[in-house]
Amino acid sequence: MKPLPLLSALLVGAFAALPVWAGDSTATQDWSLSADGAYVLDHRAGLAWPRCVEGMQWTGKNCTGKPLLLDRAEATALAAERWKAEGVGWRIPRAAELQRLVDKSLSPPGLNPILFPAAPGQWHWSSTSNVSAPSVNQYTYGNIAQSRAGDGGRQAAMINGWAVNLSTGEARGDAARASKLPVRLVRPMP
Repeated sequence: MKPLPLLSALLVGAFAALPVWAGDSTATQDWSLSADGAYVLDHRAGLAWPRCVEGMQWTGKNCTGKPLLLDRAEATALAAERWKAEGVGWRIPRAAELQRLVDKSLSPPGLNPILFPAAPGQWHWSSTSNVSAPSVNQYTYGNIAQSRAGDGGRQAAMINGWAVNLSTGEARGDAARASKLPVRLVRPMP
């Protein structure tokens, strides 16, 4: 793994950002660190990612503490509380946004430890919903036997959510909403 050299500073909204380049420059030119080092800025997507997951704190050099493990409802409530308290659009990221954080040029793939130190490389909640549940004929015997409403796909979407493994980039829509997973909130870049 190559260290990421920090290059010239440039002003991005209220953040002075330090560009970060490593490995594949076409993929990483879009990333920089905020001047205080607490955020990884994704210029292409216009997002600011805290370097630490919820429950951990940025010390200026590393993330300390323990990740909060929350179910899907708790994660959603946490994002809403932070938005209200800080007046900034905090939210749970979509699966594709989380997958973008996984650096596949690393061996093994995962979050870049320079950008995201002490990051848990496990499943994290995403806000992605299963919107492509198939429509079914509720009067077909097989569907009635499958579930009382005859719509097992929609019922599964109600009890399952999407999560992303930040060690591999795999996304799955079958994570039980009651599962306790880490949360990495995201906000618009200032």
